[in-house]
Amino acid sequence: MTDVPEPDISPELFAVLAADPLAAQLGITLEQVSPGYARATMTVGPAHLNAAGTAHGGATMALLDVVHAAVSNSHGTLAVAQDVHTEFLAPGRPGDLLTAVGTEVHRSARTAVYRIEATAGDGRLVATALARVFRLGTPWALPGDDEVVAMGAPPPVPPTMQISAVETPLPTPGPGTNPSGPTPAPDELQ
Repeated sequence: MTDVPEPDISPELFAVLAADPLAAQLGITLEQVSPGYARATMTVGPAHLNAAGTAHGGATMALLDVVHAAVSNSHGTLAVAQDVHTEFLAPGRPGDLLTAVGTEVHRSARTAVYRIEATAGDGRLVATALARVFRLGTPWALPGDDEVVAMGAPPPVPPTMQISAVETPLPTPGPGTNPSGPTPAPDELQ
């Protein structure tokens, strides 16, 4: 007997979960959501880099968190994060397409636990997270529902708050600014 995959969630719930302004600013694309499963991608670009020239932990964590939000709300019940424990395992490199997949580990009426993993296109496991949510017991009110919307899509981000790519290189620190010596190239950070 073969396992039959769960069907994707309703297009209305997917649209609400995919309408995340921070995800849009960071170039994170929510690709698939089904009950207990979510997947999103982000290409590491100049605006995602830290001072060492690799993917900033905050950008990687944002990718994991977008997936966490989608998978934890995939059953149509409003869920809010309580805890996310993240392990950074390998650097995301400029140009890497990071794919994060979240799966449900445990779900009860009020809490749920999810594992989220981000991998690079070459198979490197970049980060992993174990995340817990509190399930409010409130169904998502979606566009077209007759009831009052409990939680809708957030308003669009004003253009003045949008992240733009760095157009000029950051200044190189002079001598004496790093007591431990020069910063290693991103390839040496493994």
